[in-house]
Amino acid sequence: MSEPVLRLSGIEKTYNAGKPSEIRVLRGADLTIEPGEIVALVAPSGAGKSTLLHIAGLLDTPSAGIVEIAGQDMTGRGDRRRTRVRREDVGFVYQFHHLLPEFSALENVMLPQLANGATRATAKARALELLSHVGVEERASHRPADMSGGEQQRVAFCRALANAPRLLLADEPTGNLDPATADQVFAALMALARETGLAALIATHNLELAARMDRCVRLEAGVLVPA
Repeated sequence: MSEPVLRLSGIEKTYNAGKPSEIRVLRGADLTIEPGEIVALVAPSGAGKSTLLHIAGLLDTPSAGIVEIAGQDMTGRGDRRRTRVRREDVGFVYQFHHLLPEFSALENVMLPQLANGATRATAKARALELLSHVGVEERASHRPADMSGGEQQRVAFCRALANAPRLLLADEPTGNLDPATADQVFAALMALARETGLAALIATHNLELAARMDRCVRLEAGVLVPA
């Protein structure tokens, strides 16, 4: 049996620990995501969704608890090791695409691969393949300013998957789009995830989109419960 792509065990996060202004955001959150599983994360604004995603993606460290990615316990690991695992095994998508404005769609998807040691020819081929999967291959030479919001976000998905990560983390990836465009973009994301077999944790306020994922968890009072 394959090992989970992501395992969070007893994750706690406290800001200003020991001070009168102490804020306990996470209070023992547990979550396991298997290969190929797409999980929705729902919670009210300010409940700690982004904090949980940042900890899962090694952008932040928990106050207590264990983060395992592809069987690797990341507790106490140094910055170099965390950066390598984050670069190779984790892809991120945010509500705003954060594409580099001076580069084309193709170049934006090539850049993470080049930074990871791929040749230009390999990076270009991979980028074109991903852009084609989400239906924006004809926009490959366009810069972000010349694309619609939905097109930009689809390019952002491709960039997140450029290095073939095992885990995709998405924070309200359709939250800045109108309903029709959000549906199209979400369908493209789901298709990419299914075709590549990666695991995904997707935070969303859209309960209709959440219902289309494999399962849904809710962040309540700092812990994760089935939704």
